[in-house]
Amino acid sequence: MLRIHHHVDPTALLPHRADVPRPGPGEILVHTEAVGVTLPSVRKVRESPVPVTLGGEVAGEVVEVGPGVEGFAVGERATGLCFVDAYAEFAVLRHDMASRIPARARAVDAVALVRSGTVARGAYEAGHVRPGESVLVTAAAGGVGSLALQLAAAGGAGRVVAAVGSAEKAAFVRELGADDVVLYEELREEGGSYDVILDGVGGELLGPCVRSLTMGGRLVAFSSGGGTVEAYELLLRGATMTGFQIRAVATGRPETYARWVRELWESWGAGGLRTVVHEEIPLAEAARAHAVVEQRRNLGKVVLVRTAPREPGCGRGPRGGQDESAGLGSFSSWQLGHGRYWLRRTPRGGPARESRRGIRE
Repeated sequence: MLRIHHHVDPTALLPHRADVPRPGPGEILVHTEAVGVTLPSVRKVRESPVPVTLGGEVAGEVVEVGPGVEGFAVGERATGLCFVDAYAEFAVLRHDMASRIPARARAVDAVALVRSGTVARGAYEAGHVRPGESVLVTAAAGGVGSLALQLAAAGGAGRVVAAVGSAEKAAFVRELGADDVVLYEELREEGGSYDVILDGVGGELLGPCVRSLTMGGRLVAFSSGGGTVEAYELLLRGATMTGFQIRAVATGRPETYARWVRELWESWGAGGLRTVVHEEIPLAEAARAHAVVEQRRNLGKVVLVRTAPREPGCGRGPRGGQDESAGLGSFSSWQLGHGRYWLRRTPRGGPARESRRGIRE
């Protein structure tokens, strides 16, 4: 199969051939249709001095189930978090961290909604937003931020403000429910006054965010950008800061994670949440997808696909209530890695289930 592998140089995300993995106890093997690109993965590649394995959210068809798996069958479509070798044609998911994809949803919708949506939901809940309070969302035009804006607007916040890196993104975030828009430069220089801040940027923006909290304000940091905070700034405002990571919830509170996923799909199906896809990029072009995210050019989610991609921006807008097929077409078996590029063609729809053994040979 084809898998993407990191080779030290951040731009060296190269395809190479690899064996199809086998699911172990409690795991399912998914024939990948879509993989979500996240900023943590991009930063992991950029900052690591040694090759790293890439995780992410994956969606596709279940082709094999491991021992002890309940609730999933071969032929069903599933999405979930994959912590190792997610950038591949076949990926192994823990069944307790996976969920079924509704019939009317595309795989691209699944990776745009579930991981980003659970992060947005968790960060929003950690902020304990009360009716009428003001909420600032940083990285508001990204995959998580675009959903956090919608949750805050629908959750009774009195004023929802989107923080973005450029004025070109203002119209986009307003369409998603932002009452006002502030640029990062303005936030650094002028600050603000917000009851709750959901920060997906971190780094040098973390300090200005803390200084922009009201008395008793709450900041929820869910980015991988790091950053430092002066304790005195929190003391001065009687403010609190909470870190949030979705993996901790998925592994430590699986019932909560499953409930969030279920409720996200229900809201999506009712038209209450919009999945926003910036661009669908072929899996073999993972380096280009990383560049889009790293340069903060995306409006919504960047998704890797193993099928012919749609034009950039075509995924924007409400997806609930629509009945679209995935349009599988033919695909190439590959893996991103160091070395040469191998390519293998498989007929439309992929190998028959009874011949799964053959794809490992």
